[in-house]
Amino acid sequence: MKISLGTDIGGTNTCVGSVSADGIVLYKETFPTSDYTDATLYADRLAEAVRAVMTATASDSAHTDIEWLGLGIGAPNGNHRSGSIEHAPNLNFKGLIPLVELMEARLDLPKIDLTNDANAAAIGEKIFGAAQDYSDFIMITLGTGLGSGVFVNNQLVYGHDGFAGEVGHISVIPDGRYCGFGRRGSLENYCSATGIRRTFFEMLAQLGSSTSLDHMNIGELTAKDVSEAAENGDPVAQATMDFTGRLLGEALASTALVTSPAAFFLFGGPVKAGPILLDPLRSSFEQHLIPPFKNKIKIIESALPMGDAAILGAAALVIE
Repeated sequence: MKISLGTDIGGTNTCVGSVSADGIVLYKETFPTSDYTDATLYADRLAEAVRAVMTATASDSAHTDIEWLGLGIGAPNGNHRSGSIEHAPNLNFKGLIPLVELMEARLDLPKIDLTNDANAAAIGEKIFGAAQDYSDFIMITLGTGLGSGVFVNNQLVYGHDGFAGEVGHISVIPDGRYCGFGRRGSLENYCSATGIRRTFFEMLAQLGSSTSLDHMNIGELTAKDVSEAAENGDPVAQATMDFTGRLLGEALASTALVTSPAAFFLFGGPVKAGPILLDPLRSSFEQHLIPPFKNKIKIIESALPMGDAAILGAAALVIE
């Protein structure tokens, strides 16, 4: 039985899981990433979690004659070419972390691979999700930030330094909102969950009306609250989601010109808003495409399960 291992490293928690060949997560273990400021100690804890998952998987009588394919790791600023996490802003262990090298010294596995979380999601969509029949597509992940993974001719595009495909950092509004890198107007600052929340407050100031969310504390309000309010007819929330969809659609139309994908796959919490976001997105997307591209590119919701998507994507790295 062939089983792969996947690790999703987040700023708060790390999750490790074993994954069957048909994309079922068999066992999982989670521990706090944020507890570690030393990368060596973190690698010790990650190896411990991987071994625990392997033991739990092997102890199940349904899993016999296991062939471990390896360990795939999805991480912020994970560089596939170097095998390192490079200056991730949301991890407590800073700098250049040679994580593949650290894990190879701790685990006896045939393959250990690393990439960033959005690339892992793209590979997961290709291996386990709705992109299995697509050789040219772009994965867009909407969460706290906006990530992307680009497939061309059935291969994930890494670029010469391993960081290709950063659609979220494309500037869409000159002199717009500042990002963590000191740049202004990046797509991520508008169309991520964080960006949706910021847009809501701007719309509230512009429209000057009361909303159904007035009872909530500012610090508690989320993009999900905004999308739900929009579905229930709140005009400020509706204006927020319409703006977000239109801007994202225009940005994806520009992105499509570079690789001519057959489809964009959208994953993440904001995508669950459904038509309130996707209808203006699709309309804007078609509107901003040049004629040779019109009515040729699909916008598709990801088929990866929200809870296990990151592990599936990471595990798919060693299947690829």
